[in-house]
This record gives sequence, C-alpha cells and structure tokens, in this order.
Amino acid sequence: MKYQSQAVAKPYFAFAILLFIGQIVFGLILGTQYIIGDFLFPEIPFNVARMVHTNLLIVWLLCGFMGATYYLVPEETQCELFSPKLAWILFWAYAVAGTLTIIGYLSVPYATLAEITGNDILPTMGREFLEQPTITKVGIVIVALGFLFNVGMTILRGRKTVINMVLITGLLGLAVFFLFSFYNPSSLTLDKYFWWWVVHLWVEGVWELILGSILAFILIKTTGVDREVVEKWLYLIIGMALISGILGTGHHYFYIGTPDYWLWIGSVFSAIEPLPFFMMMVFAFSMIKQRRREHPNKAAMTWASACTIMAFLGAGVWGFIHTLAPVNYYTHGSQITAAHGHLAFFGAYVMIVLAIISFAWPQLNGRQSNSPAAQKMEIASIWVMCLSMLAITLLLTAAGVIQVMQQRVPADGIALGFMATQDLIVPVYWARLVAGMAFTVGVFMYLASFLVAGRTRDQAPALAANA
Repeated sequence: MKYQSQAVAKPYFAFAILLFIGQIVFGLILGTQYIIGDFLFPEIPFNVARMVHTNLLIVWLLCGFMGATYYLVPEETQCELFSPKLAWILFWAYAVAGTLTIIGYLSVPYATLAEITGNDILPTMGREFLEQPTITKVGIVIVALGFLFNVGMTILRGRKTVINMVLITGLLGLAVFFLFSFYNPSSLTLDKYFWWWVVHLWVEGVWELILGSILAFILIKTTGVDREVVEKWLYLIIGMALISGILGTGHHYFYIGTPDYWLWIGSVFSAIEPLPFFMMMVFAFSMIKQRRREHPNKAAMTWASACTIMAFLGAGVWGFIHTLAPVNYYTHGSQITAAHGHLAFFGAYVMIVLAIISFAWPQLNGRQSNSPAAQKMEIASIWVMCLSMLAITLLLTAAGVIQVMQQRVPADGIALGFMATQDLIVPVYWARLVAGMAFTVGVFMYLASFLVAGRTRDQAPALAANA
C-alpha cells in the first residue's frame, strides 16, 4: 500500500461482509415466513426478523462506507490518515454496539428492550428503520462524530480533490440528517414528515453523493481517465441528485396529512430522480470507453459498471413506476414498493460497497488484483446476484400488481381483504423464495472467490512499490 493507514479499512470491510451474510439469512427467513406463517415462531417472529433484516442492511452499508472512506481518503489527500488508532477504537465501538443491538432484538421483547435501554428518558424507538435503542443511536452519533473528525482532519492537512470534498459532504449530510431520528413528536403527521428527513434524504440524497464519489474513485484508478473529466461528470451528477432528491421527498408526503401542493411537488421532482442515475450509468460506460489503461482488476470494473445499470433500474425505473401521485394512490404500501426497495438498495449501495471492496482488498494485501481464477469466480457471482435480484424484483412487482388488482381496483367491484389477497400471492412468494436462494448462492460464490484468491495468490499481479 502507498499509505499504511489505509489498512484500517480491512476490519470495516470484513465486518460489513459478515453483517451482509446475516442480512441475507434473515431475508430467507422472512421469505419463508411469507409462505409458512409460523416458521421459527415464537423464537423469531416476523416483526423481529424484518427488523433485523432491515437494520443489518443499514448497519453493514454504513460500515462499508466508513471502510471505503478510510481507504480512499489517504490516496485522495496524498497523506496518511490523521489517527489510525482512533479509527480502530471507533470500529470496535461500532461493532460491539451493533452486535449487542441485534442480540437485543432477538433475545428480549421489543418493549422490554426499550425499557432496559432508557427509551423512557428520550423516546426514539418504535419507528421503521429507526428501531435502534436510544442508547445505540447515541453511540452511532458518537462514532459518526469521531469518524468525521478523523476524516476531516485528514482532508484539511492534505490535497483537496472533488472526490473527497463530495464524499465528506455526503458523510456530513448523513450524520446531520440522522439527528432527526431523535425527534419524536406526538403528532403522527409531524413524525412521518421528519422521519423521511432521515430515511429519504439518506438514500435519495446524501448517500448518492457517497455513491458518486466512490464510483468516481474506482473509475479513475481502473481507467486512467483524466481526473478533470471525471470531476466534471461528478459535479453534474450530484447537482441533479440534490435538485431532484431533496424536493423528491414530497413523494412520501402524499397521504400523511400534509398540504395538497406536495402531490405536485412530489410527483414532478420524483419524475426527475431517475436522471442522475441514468447520468451515472452513461458516465461509467463513457469512462470505460475512454480508458487509457487496462487495469488487471476486471472484477472491480464489472461491479462498478453493473452497479450503475442496476441502480438506474432499481432507483430510477422502478422508482418512477409508482412515484406519481395518481399511480401511488393505488400502489402505496404494496409489494411494488418492496420490489423498488430491494433493487434500488442492491443496485445503488450494496454493489458500490462490494465494488470498492473488490478493488481495495487485493491492494490491502499487496496485490493489484486477485488472480484470474478468483476474478472469474467473482464475476460469475456478480451475474448470479444481479439476475437473482432482478427475478426477486419482477416477482415482487407481480405480487404488487395482484395486490392492487384484488384490493384496490377489483374488476368486479368487490375488494378482497389483505389475508385473502396474500393467499392468492403464495405461488409468487414461493418463486421469490427460490430466487432468494439463488441470490444466496451468488453471495457464497463471492465469498468463495476470496478462498480462490488465497490459493492462487502467486498468480495475481503484485502491487508496485509506488502504487
């Protein structure tokens, strides 16, 4: 490695992958519980499995973002990390707090967890995606502040590039908007209004800045395209992302008691939201076409380019499918929303974290890339995961259409109840579970590529001393 402090990224990447595996396991449990309602009941009720599944997604992606930051910031600033020791301390604090929180979800009733963690002092629990105990939320804020201090001091004393400035802006936004998780008003309308300031403005706002900066870094390293060209694209993409994403929050305000003008604002700006993802896809393939070098890490380039395609499909196309108010009136809360969420999260954020791990891990171990055999296995895993996730998305979309047709706009004018509709969807859920198992196979193929890389290390190109 060019900068020894980049090594602190390794535990973050390793822990992120471990949590990713846990998320997949609970996804399979949920898929089975949709079909067999008492599967693993009462040990793991559906609400607990869902809470663990979604929380693991958030926790491991944040861990991956931190690892990515610790890897790329020293290279971008051309100096060592301000405090590697602080990075290690924050890692263990984050890992221990996250692990104890998941154990808490699984070991005691949620109401008991709230009682023993001091939720009565500052009530913040009970809201979707923000179920973490108050004490865990405080820990997240402390870790975030230490992390931002460490990264910020590194940037201040080193080279300032567009990539690290966009990245730190996204990370600052992530931390600031998380503070709204502590605001828990008694009004349900206000609660939902500001709840989306965390959830939406993360995934459709500041996280897009993090995605864009990591993607730009990978493309510069693997294609050799001039930094100025990449930076101009990055400015354009993040500008469109923020213009559309901030007011695009309005597509969550349609039916929670807010004024009617949100129907227009949410619809118009949500219709623009696919554009930055389309631009990101054009950007990636344009940089690959203009590349000045053939980097040996083909797997990382495959992850990066596939990420832009899947993100455009998931966040762009499937987001647009049900985001306009006249359509959302019928599709709101259906499995179409789940289809969009699965493909968008996987395409935009899961894949970019796996892309930076694919690029950085060999270099953290003294190699430009893994061996050709390991990369062949890894690229095969990309295909399996992407095709499986597309199958999951299509099947959930079909389930959502059945829901809408039977519950919301029945042809004979007689709407079925929720559970009766669910009975009709069971065959689709079986197919979805099979697709989920196929996705799991892809994940294990990805893990197997690391074993192949270890066995064939002598076949991998060594990292140059000044790389």
